[in-house]
Amino acid sequence: MAAITLTRLTDDDREQFILDNQRAFKYGAMEEFGMRDDHLEEDGEIISRRTIEHSIDGGVAYRIREDERIVGGLVLKIDEETRHNELELLFVNPEVHSKGIGYAAWQEVERLYPETLVWETCTPYFETRNIHFYVNKCGFHIVEFFNSHHPEPERPDEPEFDEEYGDEPMGDHDGMFRFEKQMKRG
Repeated sequence: MAAITLTRLTDDDREQFILDNQRAFKYGAMEEFGMRDDHLEEDGEIISRRTIEHSIDGGVAYRIREDERIVGGLVLKIDEETRHNELELLFVNPEVHSKGIGYAAWQEVERLYPETLVWETCTPYFETRNIHFYVNKCGFHIVEFFNSHHPEPERPDEPEFDEEYGDEPMGDHDGMFRFEKQMKRG
């Protein structure tokens, strides 16, 4: 495998990042559910433009590159005070799935942020490929399952529901697993 690197997202690549992210998420859902559309947000997307923009604007976005070719992206939320950080988004272009790119990108994240005490992320219950990746490859543990009997707590830093955009409330992650990875300190 070629070298995997992370480069900061540039303003001129923002639109393509959003489109690539939506395509990757839609691919995963279509692989699992086919043409059923009950998991779609706005404009037939699994993840809305607004959700991605909110992540980018509130975090640190990177492009995943194999040599110089863009093969995915990720967004992190870094809290330098608590060192409890979040992986908000991670996607690899579908045409390069199962080549170790996501794992190599995750290793690069851990290398870039060695002071992290805990990493956290979430993924939908139907994304079995993601669940396998986080638990079996990256060493995360499932710590919570958000559903109708156990809704996600409200988060004051997330935007409110906006009917004009057809958005779901950002904190309404029904059917989402929450993962944590405790980092070892030497």
